[in-house]
Amino acid sequence: MNTLLIPLLVAIPLGGAFFIPLVARKVRVLADILGNLVTLAILICAILLFRVREVYNIGGWNAPIGITWVLDGFSNLMLVIICLISFVATLFSSQYMERYTAKYKYYSLFLLMVAGMNGVAMTGDMFNLFVFLEVASVASYALVAFGGEHEELEAAFKYLVLASIGSTLVLFGIAFIYGATGYLNMAAVSQAIRSAPRTPILTLAAVFFTVGFGIKAALVPFHPWLPDAHPSAPAPISAMLSGVLIKALGIYALTRVLFNVIGITPVYGAVLITVGALSMVIGVFLAVGQWDFKRLLAYHSISQMGYVVLGIGLGGYILASGGQKSVALLAIMGGIFHLANHSVFKSLLFLASGSIEYSTGTRQLKEMGGLLEKMPLTRATCTIASLSIAGVPPFNGFWSKLIIVIAAFQAGYPWLAAITILVSFVTLLSFIKVLRYAFLGHLPAALKTIRECPAMMSVALVVLAVFCTGMGLLLIPAAREMILDPAVGALANGVEYAQAILALR
Repeated sequence: MNTLLIPLLVAIPLGGAFFIPLVARKVRVLADILGNLVTLAILICAILLFRVREVYNIGGWNAPIGITWVLDGFSNLMLVIICLISFVATLFSSQYMERYTAKYKYYSLFLLMVAGMNGVAMTGDMFNLFVFLEVASVASYALVAFGGEHEELEAAFKYLVLASIGSTLVLFGIAFIYGATGYLNMAAVSQAIRSAPRTPILTLAAVFFTVGFGIKAALVPFHPWLPDAHPSAPAPISAMLSGVLIKALGIYALTRVLFNVIGITPVYGAVLITVGALSMVIGVFLAVGQWDFKRLLAYHSISQMGYVVLGIGLGGYILASGGQKSVALLAIMGGIFHLANHSVFKSLLFLASGSIEYSTGTRQLKEMGGLLEKMPLTRATCTIASLSIAGVPPFNGFWSKLIIVIAAFQAGYPWLAAITILVSFVTLLSFIKVLRYAFLGHLPAALKTIRECPAMMSVALVVLAVFCTGMGLLLIPAAREMILDPAVGALANGVEYAQAILALR
């Protein structure tokens, strides 16, 4: 029975994307109902499948001839994150998107993007990784431009150009892999690479994948599209872009390929550590000087992705160098845990910014002030998210950052731990500024009549705030063994992962 749910994670949002425009063109509320039902349905499917380890052969054709979808600890965690943030975003969209026309088109594009991300998380085939990546990417280009104003169109065009370069590099990398091994199935490619000496073409493929997926993840120096795209998009789409899209199409895909297909090496691990550290530092210092709330959050997305890549890269470097495995597993767990935490607190921050913009009509912090009086719930949830991203205990961001710091010290790299702590301190300063200028001080005369955001938007904020407060409980041994350890194990097994996948068939 559970196996039958696997294709539904792609089929339901794809079906919804084509069905909603047929029945909801003139009834806007029907688009809201159907959009939320679809995201709720796939969230339920993802939860029911969470403990399932399965290889699903599409059409009954076995690999390497057929196409497979794979459920393991890492893909299951990624699917739950994608579906959870998608459901919360559609809840928020129900009232936020009333200011836009053609809501049925919005939900259609939204669900296409979700279907693409779910496909990326499950696919066991290199070419279909590219296909699903493009489905999600093309939908996201249109969603960034959904407002139709000059700012949105310019940001979407920049995003399209740079992300298309990333997609092209990924496609070339896949072509090199196919030319070197004769396979597209990830497990078969991994086995072929293990059984033959490494060739320069595999190194070239790894370079293309790193740059291509690095662009999708907006890692430094491949980040220029993100500070324009995230602020320009509607708030629920900003939450999706930062909360899950750059992870699914960038971080998840990159780590899958480097760890489980090509195989991590000390050089690849060192590259990830370097890119992660640069992203952390450059992103946070670019964010500090911003006064556009959403643009400030966009730069923090770059910085926080640095934490994820640093943790996973450090773990990969230790494993490839023959270091202490327990330290490597701790570093990878810190990176994956921060990936999950960031999905929640950054989505909450973007939705809170959308709530403020919805009520005040501005994103400029200098034009706000005194909103605590009029928007207490938005202020409370925004404060929780701000403390989470800054790594203040007991909120979720503190625990994942702490794990990365401990792993860096145990691995003998105190300078990496120092960078991590410094960036957290600067992040805290940045969000103190946000809270000071947005919620404290005197309420401008122009904002005297504003109100708290509507009910459904408030529900979305509260749901994510609860997760920010409680996700530290995932470190309780029973929860960690059920949720985090299987995801860590999927990456830490490296190319041996192929044997596990073949055994499931």
